[in-house]
Amino acid sequence: MPSLRIALDWTPNTNHTGFFVAQELGYYAASGIELHILSPAADQYATTPAKKLELGEVDFAVAPFESVISLNTKPARVQAVAIAALLQQDISSIATLAASSIARPRDLDGRTYASYRARYEDAIVRQLVINDGGTGDFTVAYPEKLGIWNTLLTGAADATWIFDNWEGVEAETQGVALRTFALADYGIPYGYSPVVMATAAGIAAHRADYTAFVQATKKGFQFAITNQREATDILRKHVPERDARLIDLEKSQAAATAVYGEASGWGIMAASRVEAFLDWLIAHGLETEAVKSVTLFTNSLLQ
Repeated sequence: MPSLRIALDWTPNTNHTGFFVAQELGYYAASGIELHILSPAADQYATTPAKKLELGEVDFAVAPFESVISLNTKPARVQAVAIAALLQQDISSIATLAASSIARPRDLDGRTYASYRARYEDAIVRQLVINDGGTGDFTVAYPEKLGIWNTLLTGAADATWIFDNWEGVEAETQGVALRTFALADYGIPYGYSPVVMATAAGIAAHRADYTAFVQATKKGFQFAITNQREATDILRKHVPERDARLIDLEKSQAAATAVYGEASGWGIMAASRVEAFLDWLIAHGLETEAVKSVTLFTNSLLQ
């Protein structure tokens, strides 16, 4: 039985539900594969999922679509390809504490933003501020990735990027009021996040196994869409103890399920959405037209 490895973009959370469902319900085993799910907590995010894919340490990585672009446009190019989108809508946002005086993005001027150090991240947030009439002149801090959320809660940073269905639900569960800014509301056509990506070489060499993985994963997410409570119970066994204690997992699961998309079309990526994000990156000098000649995603393993 082929053994495959996937690196998650964060500690297990509701965005990942389908992987754990497919594993526990035997969908991977029935497809003839053994899947190992790797959490970044194992090395405290010392190596990003995208880097693990680049180094050949894993077959798949979960990451924002920006990581696919970045690997394909770095000097030592890695032909990475997105093979499934976990969510069909962007439910991430830039978050601040409602108790602060930051009422809108332009108020971030002169404040501190806690960054994950992703390639385009700081430029995206800066443009968010500019699009709201600010100058984009704020301090960027780079805390340990798994501790970034805590910097907002403790006041060490004024804003950071969150998933509304995870940190957002935690804040709601704990009675911490947030103020959030969605990129789309400020003219930024953000891409898919997160996606599952592989390398073109890996797909070519192991297409049958990779297809089996994608199809079993799709089945896991389809189960989660129609069986939210059972799926949440399965996920609960894998989330960090802290998260299980502080986050209303059923509420988080409901928020994620709402954007998994139609069960039959789970994972599909639309060329128009990818192109809109690429055009935005090009227009703001973050990429060149050359990026549009690169194959960055495929839906072929989903069909």
